[in-house]
Amino acid sequence: MTKSSLADALSEVDVVLCCGAGGVGKTTIAAALGLGAARSGRGRVLVLTIDPARRLADALGLEEFGNVERRVELTNAPDGSELWVAMLDTSASWDELVRQHAPDQITVDRILGNQLYRNITGRFVQSHDYIAMERLHSLHSSGRYDLIVIDTPPSRNALDFLEAPSRMADFFSSSLLKWITLPYRLGGERAGRLGYLAAKPFYQVADRILGSQFLADIAEFFLLFQTMYDGFVLRAKEVEGLLHQRATCFVVVTSLEPAPLQEAEYFLAELRRKHLLVGALVVNRVLPSYLFDGPTRRLASGLMAASAPSGPARVRRRAATAFSDLAALADSERASRSRLANPPGCVVEVPLVASDLHNLDGLLEVAAVLWPGVSKAVTKRPSVSRPKRPRS
Repeated sequence: MTKSSLADALSEVDVVLCCGAGGVGKTTIAAALGLGAARSGRGRVLVLTIDPARRLADALGLEEFGNVERRVELTNAPDGSELWVAMLDTSASWDELVRQHAPDQITVDRILGNQLYRNITGRFVQSHDYIAMERLHSLHSSGRYDLIVIDTPPSRNALDFLEAPSRMADFFSSSLLKWITLPYRLGGERAGRLGYLAAKPFYQVADRILGSQFLADIAEFFLLFQTMYDGFVLRAKEVEGLLHQRATCFVVVTSLEPAPLQEAEYFLAELRRKHLLVGALVVNRVLPSYLFDGPTRRLASGLMAASAPSGPARVRRRAATAFSDLAALADSERASRSRLANPPGCVVEVPLVASDLHNLDGLLEVAAVLWPGVSKAVTKRPSVSRPKRPRS
């Protein structure tokens, strides 16, 4: 997809996933994207962060921030345009998932009451990534929002995020799980099940390591979860379909430092390999263009060469040295940018800004770069409104 601006690149999509290495300002870019989209008239816009850090809450001035979407009141926004924000609450989302997919209330109560449930869903590999995709699917299906912007984990983990639904479905149909739950699937009393466990070599070893009670509890937990297997498989397919829709695109965020830029190249290649739509590359924290000004560079060189015995001359020399160091770094950034392999059609450079980006005014500065023409007028404080019902 070749577009001249980010607004053009995102004009026909309703889901944007912001991806990139850690520490490049991805959360800030996601928040600014949502803010700019709402201010430019994209209707109801939601920014959802699945990064465990609470940086988005800080940037938007929200003290209470979690699974329930909250509205940020905007001044001078077009009619019908709204900005909503939320951060994934893994525990609450798993509870909601269980209530939605369990076959009956008895199963819901047994799962939520299982002593291993909180520990496993909180630490289980792919748990956080899977529930994030569930949340995205649920929000998109609700029809409440015209645009959803997702702030994903750092890029290598984001690949797990993309593959989590299918991996979770595969796990619940795995041979290991069948072995663990076999006695329960055979039926009989609890004592009979434990006797069966102890009678088999696999369970004898597991019994010595884990203990009979623990093994029985974990087997019961996974057996209960297997009752929701059909729901897992169905949602995995639906999420995969959502990611491959032309209305879903990825925005890769990077800085021009070597490691993040390498990560960005890797992620761009992986997205293309998976036939996922890349909307744009956002290069964040780019040093200002005045560092390339020829006359200023020559002046700095002259000041550095001059003797500086004391006083103002020494101050000028130190300032010139600092400028020259930044200019050299800017040259390095420009060289790195020129070596970027196969960039997407839309590349946006966001300059390094001096103001604090942990407030709405700072976000508006970034939003104005991403969405040219967006007003920098100060927004109101966030409200505690809840989302509207789905539109008919």
